[in-house]
Amino acid sequence: MCVLVVEADRKISEEEQQLIEKFKSADIPALLAINKIDTINDKTVLAAQINEISSLYDFCAVVPCSAQTGSGIDILKDEMRKLAPEGDFMFDEDTLTDQPERVIAAEIIREKLLRLLEREVPHGSAVFVERMKERESADIIDIDAVIYCERDSHKGIIIGKGGSMLKRIGTYARQDMEKFFDCKINLQIWVKVKEDWRNRESILRSLGYDENEFN
Repeated sequence: MCVLVVEADRKISEEEQQLIEKFKSADIPALLAINKIDTINDKTVLAAQINEISSLYDFCAVVPCSAQTGSGIDILKDEMRKLAPEGDFMFDEDTLTDQPERVIAAEIIREKLLRLLEREVPHGSAVFVERMKERESADIIDIDAVIYCERDSHKGIIIGKGGSMLKRIGTYARQDMEKFFDCKINLQIWVKVKEDWRNRESILRSLGYDENEFN
């Protein structure tokens, strides 16, 4: 089962057309979700868009919705449940994730980069947790992490004036980590420059990435 999400009042893109062709070749049950309906007032525009896209594939259901207001989201969930096949649990019932704790900690930090920084900076950065150790004498985990970026200018943006941005990143990341790991976190973050790191295989491996992820 697949869900094709498109924006209201926007022509279908080449990438979306390619996805529909894949649906056809594999004969996959699919839903069409038209998001951002809260941004349009003329519903005839929405009707025309539904007719246009529906002519390209026999969708199991078409659901106009808005992630911003929540309109139609419950309907979309219900339609997804109808198509979702039942099966055995792949993990134990109390398992939250199959990722190592260091990966989780790194992803929490990177999520703060995405939320707080200019658009081009986070996508040119990587987070590597160098040390993660629980103290024997107290319920505290010490975490040392490094944010790698490609340019000195990006390093300055990440650190911020007087270290203000890095402090915000660290504070928000620590708060989320303490909720997830259910203990106190002592988080230390450094920022280092590794020019063109996304195109250097040895650096990608050292950071735990597969070079194919960036090709």
